[in-house]
Amino acid sequence: MIEILNADELVRARAAGALVGDILQTLKSLADVGVNLLDLDRSAKQLIEDAGADSCYVDYAPSFGRGPFGHYVCTAVNDAVLHGMPHDYALRPGDLLTLDLAVTLRGVSADAAISFVVGGNPAAGDVAMIAATERALAAGIAAARPGARTGDLSHAIGTVLHDAGYPINLEFGGHGIGSTMHQDPHIANDGRPGRGYTLRPGLLLALEPWIMADTDVLRTDDDGWTLRSATGCRTAHTEHTIAITADGAEILTLPRF
Repeated sequence: MIEILNADELVRARAAGALVGDILQTLKSLADVGVNLLDLDRSAKQLIEDAGADSCYVDYAPSFGRGPFGHYVCTAVNDAVLHGMPHDYALRPGDLLTLDLAVTLRGVSADAAISFVVGGNPAAGDVAMIAATERALAAGIAAARPGARTGDLSHAIGTVLHDAGYPINLEFGGHGIGSTMHQDPHIANDGRPGRGYTLRPGLLLALEPWIMADTDVLRTDDDGWTLRSATGCRTAHTEHTIAITADGAEILTLPRF
């Protein structure tokens, strides 16, 4: 399903996106050394509920997961990169943490992710990897405009990641979003320009470059959800929800503080 939002729905999409951006920044400020991932999940639950929103994750049960996710935020640490299930783990200095959050507010969903190092003094490799995903995301957004094809966005993202020297996994990528979290079209993190669905004003997309330092192979934890690098290398993941406008793209999930 591909949804094209009307003017009223776009107003609600902006509110949902701002909420996601704000909650992620609040959780980042709470993610200090010694903080347990389960406490971050409880904080996410409280912030979502206080805003009158609904989690997209608690009851989420796609074919690639093991039953409902059952938590409010994805917390991926170090070699984990996607669908990190919160568990009893206290953050340590130098941990590379990715927080991925999606909520629905007044019938419209938004989705975003940030990666950062806990406790200061990040390793140069971690800084470079996070920066590469941020540059790739910016390139994908810059390519998003009416008349562009999904392959143009994939190509822009992939070019940055390839130039930075990282392998690219194509199993999971960006996606359409609207009344539900995951919709068509799929936006791979590499691809050929001029191919795929033609973008139209009112389309929402969640673009999410993610990489692993030295592999493109994933492995799944025993929890049935958390995806890690097959080699145990570090990972990074950055995501925004954008709206296609008449003359480009509007980032919806920027924090307001």
